[in-house]
Amino acid sequence: MKADVKTLDNKKAGTVELDDGIFGAPVRSDILHRMVRWQLARRRGGTRKTRTLSETRGTGAKMYRQKGTGRARHGTAKVSQFRGGAKTFGPVVRDHAHKLPKKVRRLALLSALSAKQAEGRLVVLDTAVLKDGKTASLIKQLDALGWRSALIVDGATADNTFARAARNVPHVDILPAAGANVYDILRHDTLALTRAAVESLEARLK
Repeated sequence: MKADVKTLDNKKAGTVELDDGIFGAPVRSDILHRMVRWQLARRRGGTRKTRTLSETRGTGAKMYRQKGTGRARHGTAKVSQFRGGAKTFGPVVRDHAHKLPKKVRRLALLSALSAKQAEGRLVVLDTAVLKDGKTASLIKQLDALGWRSALIVDGATADNTFARAARNVPHVDILPAAGANVYDILRHDTLALTRAAVESLEARLK
């Protein structure tokens, strides 16, 4: 399929041929859901923790005699029934990540790219380079393009000047082609790929 190429000044800069197998694949919402869960699980710190019985401060001496008090029997004040005691089945430090096959991850990225193309929210840029490197100039260009929430994917490396100006703009992110991922694609309204990004993604996903 053919797609128009734009510049940051909202001018036409020719056309580009997009691979139908990558940008026209069936959109699998179930695969996208699995991929987003996998990405978010890997991002979780898993550092929450409560004290276990052995880590709780207190004596291990028996609180009172076993029988004759009319109360439940207890051997230590560190149990969860008492204030200051241990937490029963509390969180521990662990890794929340789980496995997802490489083929499923590839299919999810194809579905995300194809979904943006099907919705008409995929834009091909000639280049993502900013001459003066000023955030104000970039905001004017984005307003002219009508982008409020956009992910811009460049080639092997993102232009430092452009990235520095874009990091002060809310809801606008820039990534190299190797960093293109399903979660960031789906959480932005517009996906903008440079010519170099299109070539890199097609080489990666073929």
